[in-house]
Amino acid sequence: MDKKVLSRDGTPLAYERHGDGPPVVLVGGALCTGATLAPLARALSGRFGAVTYDRRGRGASGDTASSWTVAREVEDIAAVIEACGGTASLYGVSSGGVLALRAAAGGLPVDALAVYEAPFALDEERGKERLEYTERLTELLGQDRRGDALELFMALTGMPPETVAGARRSPGWAGLEAIAPTLAYDDAVMGGGLLPRELPASLPMPVLAVAGGASPAWMREAARAVADAAPEGTYRVLAGQTHNVDAEALAPLLEEFFGSGGRRGGPR
Repeated sequence: MDKKVLSRDGTPLAYERHGDGPPVVLVGGALCTGATLAPLARALSGRFGAVTYDRRGRGASGDTASSWTVAREVEDIAAVIEACGGTASLYGVSSGGVLALRAAAGGLPVDALAVYEAPFALDEERGKERLEYTERLTELLGQDRRGDALELFMALTGMPPETVAGARRSPGWAGLEAIAPTLAYDDAVMGGGLLPRELPASLPMPVLAVAGGASPAWMREAARAVADAAPEGTYRVLAGQTHNVDAEALAPLLEEFFGSGGRRGGPR
């Protein structure tokens, strides 16, 4: 990250722009830094100015944990958009997609919005699971048990226990522990986990909701529900893709959507 911008509360945010075209700001999900979305930014850079940034509390950005709110992270996106020309399109993945939805609904100058597998619950049973996760996560982070908090999150995503155990032994675990407190930020962004249909319903810009064809059915159902609720919503499925979507597979769809101003995103 070679550039910095100050958010409204003075928190420094590290960002990087790939390409010189119209700006598209990429918003990462839980445990992501700007580097996580760099492959997608590079794939888009031939046509757009794809902007990656470290969300607060991650990478080279600062943090104000004692006064963190979802509104602060919306202000962060506003600062990045302003630094890149004053208006932009937005793309967000997973809980970063939910943050992008909240930013767009908050009146930011967003031309078009694309989200990949925003992990909303559509039924009370899954909503209850999210509430139990919130309670346990709050407890673990309050005790500074960062490794256990990471394991809890990974279990929520459906990662098998043996894979979680392997991750804990990996060289990258220390880096994950360093940003584990931000799991609370993403949990708060989710707002309890159930889809608030009034959120996408309030969006005045075109919205593209995408899911992977190899992802769990509930993720596809959530993406379709977001598109159905948005006044200008489009739903697309990427065949063979999972939650860890391949940048080269996703980029052509985003290029089509953002390149047309979001108005020819394909069939619902």
